[in-house]
Amino acid sequence: MNIHDLINNAEEKLTSEYRKIEQLCEFNSQKVISAFWENKVSDNHFNSTTGYGYNDEGRDTIEKVYASIFKAEDALVRNQFISGSHALCVCLFSLLRPHDVLLSITGKPYDTLEEVIGIKDNPSSLKSFGVIYEQIDLIDGDFDYFKIKDAITSKKIKVIEIQRSKGYSTRKSIDTKKLSQVIKFIKKLDPNIIIMVDNCYCEFVSEEEPIELGADVAVGSLIKNLGGGLTSNGAYIVGKKEYVKLASERLNLPGEGKEVGPSLGANKSILQGLFLAPSVVASSLKVAVLTSYVMAKLGYEVEPKYNEKRADIVQNIIFKDKNKLIKYVQAIQSASPIDSYVTPSDWDMPGYTDKVIMASGSFTQGSSIELSCDGPIREPYIAYQQGSLTYEYGKIALIKAITKLEEEK
Repeated sequence: MNIHDLINNAEEKLTSEYRKIEQLCEFNSQKVISAFWENKVSDNHFNSTTGYGYNDEGRDTIEKVYASIFKAEDALVRNQFISGSHALCVCLFSLLRPHDVLLSITGKPYDTLEEVIGIKDNPSSLKSFGVIYEQIDLIDGDFDYFKIKDAITSKKIKVIEIQRSKGYSTRKSIDTKKLSQVIKFIKKLDPNIIIMVDNCYCEFVSEEEPIELGADVAVGSLIKNLGGGLTSNGAYIVGKKEYVKLASERLNLPGEGKEVGPSLGANKSILQGLFLAPSVVASSLKVAVLTSYVMAKLGYEVEPKYNEKRADIVQNIIFKDKNKLIKYVQAIQSASPIDSYVTPSDWDMPGYTDKVIMASGSFTQGSSIELSCDGPIREPYIAYQQGSLTYEYGKIALIKAITKLEEEK
């Protein structure tokens, strides 16, 4: 069977999976448009501020829209955030004080947070300010409830951090059912613990978001799901008003918080990107499902499988072969709209322990809602693929990547 026949047969097989994604897209589109209606979004909100950013009506309305979508008390949505990791850093530093305990219950966080927390030494880390860090690994893809209970009952935990997406680990991502169960469990033991959820890659993949499930704070990037491929930078923090206020004063300065921060022409792209986000996420999910199905047919190990419940837009392909990982990533880059002529190689990427190879021929640097594929150069040599602004472009890239792999056999 040639590659085009394989893809065509896969699409016929995947009709019911695609329909589920389309229904999810309709649900989340209704959520977004209702938030626009509720907050009376106008073209006046596209206007820009500079300098201090006082009285930026568009910026403030964006934050109201985000709060509506997440069913949160408040939101901080700013282009002053460099990345999702930056927003997580700001959030952690705003919530924690010397001698406070931070507990991760999803194992070691994403590589870029190692120096933020102090897992890897850095004089600017939370650890250097006297914050105590502990972690509990998942067991069999779920939370270790016994150890969580022991930790909560034996010491005073200030913040529990939950990273939903797998990052560069081999574990499964955390779906909303598991998230809801563990939040209820924690709050029953100690309602005063602040539950902070790293929601990167997970927005609009489900009908419910973390705040609806009882989390106190959720954090994510605007160059992932919610930016819709149009927002050029930034991130968000949503949740309880008191915690959003603390985060705003950490990002800006005490006493001014959300009142300052110029939008610098970003308001329109943030709103328009959010408007398109449910559809773009749906395209990403369809590409992930197609990739999972086809790569499994070709004999590769994949996670999640095509018909499994998904928590994020990330699709793992486990190559168990360094050269195949590199070839696949290079092929995805060659199918990109930007820098298609560039051949990626593994390099010491800032914030990462291992060398990383990354394909991201995107309109926005590092945008992982646009089709991207990356992975650390370590066993078992996993490609982490995510995004695609349209299904068709993702399909074209997949065909090119498979062709490249088959040529190497």
